[in-house]
Order: sequence, then structure tokens, then C-alpha cells
Amino acid sequence: MADLHMGVEADAINDSSSDNHSKRVDIYPLSCYYFGSKEAIVFKDETLFDRINRMKSNYAAYGLRTSVEAVILVELFKHPHLLLLQVRNSFFKLPGGRLRPGESDIDGLNRKLSRKLSASEDGNETEWQVGECLGMWWRHDFETLMYPYLPSNAKKPKECTKVFLVRLPESQKFIVPKNLKLLAVPLRQVHENHKTYGPIISGVPQLLSKFTINIVDI
Repeated sequence: MADLHMGVEADAINDSSSDNHSKRVDIYPLSCYYFGSKEAIVFKDETLFDRINRMKSNYAAYGLRTSVEAVILVELFKHPHLLLLQVRNSFFKLPGGRLRPGESDIDGLNRKLSRKLSASEDGNETEWQVGECLGMWWRHDFETLMYPYLPSNAKKPKECTKVFLVRLPESQKFIVPKNLKLLAVPLRQVHENHKTYGPIISGVPQLLSKFTINIVDI
């Protein structure tokens, strides 16, 4: 009986240690990474009106639109920074994009990250470490903002965006289309800054509060 109890205790300690490790995010200095550029990508949406019309068309053909986005962290000035894409020198986005019909969340996010952050779009050069889903946002109508919950009166939501934690290795190449800017923005700057970054990005620091961010000195 005593031996069994000790074994249970050991298993509990191991489980706790494993859980603590999974809740730790190691981040490396920005200087560990190489940044280059590649050919520009074509934007499908020229205006908000165009985007809404395309969403309506896609919804009629495929139903609920699902997008996947990545939270990627680096260290700069001893503080965690979030990697964001800036589009047309105006608005900011987490790296990612819309899933194809029948595509899984992980496959779709790998494809989108390779298209926007890697030299090769087929994903052969970079193996992205896609982790857990941090949160989900819903758009219950074509023209409304996204919410971190689905309103009870929304019977047919139009879009769902899932945000995943993506851990970086110690070194990696980032190759970004010429018409996008990849920026490292301090977490404290995006925190609850809805006006500049929108509801999803400004909510990232709260989503990360359950993790221990470990700055690795190189």
C-alpha cells in the first residue's frame, strides 16, 4: 500500500512538472533571427466594401469562415515583444489567414505562416511549432466587430478566428513579402490598446497571463 502511494505521488509530481513545462514559453532575443524579403503578395480586399462583399460570397458558397492566427513572441530590451504584420502602413494583423474548405487548423496555420513568413510557401524550409489554441473570436454579422464569445442571439455566425501560440526555436529565418512589414511590438504597448490594434491583438497579453514567459539569454 505504501509503495502504491509513493508511486501515485511520483506520478503526480511528474504530471505537475510536465504541466508547468507546457505553461512555460521560452523566448529568444530578436537578434537571433534573420529577416529578409520576397515578392509582394496580392491583396484581395481593396476596400471594406470589397471585403464585406467577398465575405458574403464565400459564406453563401462555403458557410462559416474560419481563420487561424499566430501569437509569436521574441525578446527585445528584456521585454517580450509580439510579432505583428503591418498592412499598407496602416493596420496590424497577427500572422495567419483564412482556412481552405476542409483544411485543419494546424495545416492551415502552417500554410499561412509559410506563405507570409518563409522563403518557401510549401513549408519545407520551416517547421512551425503550433501549440494550444489561446482563444476564439466570433463575428455574428458581416459588418460587426469580433467578440471573444458567441452572442446567444447569433444563430448563424459569419466568421470564427482562432488564435494559437506558436513557439520559436533559438534561430530561424523570416522572409516577408515586400508589401508587408513584420514588426516586434512590446506586449505592454498592445495591452488593451483597442484603438490601434483592434480587439484580438489588444487581448493577447491577457491570454498569455497563464503562461510563464522565460527570457533565454544567448
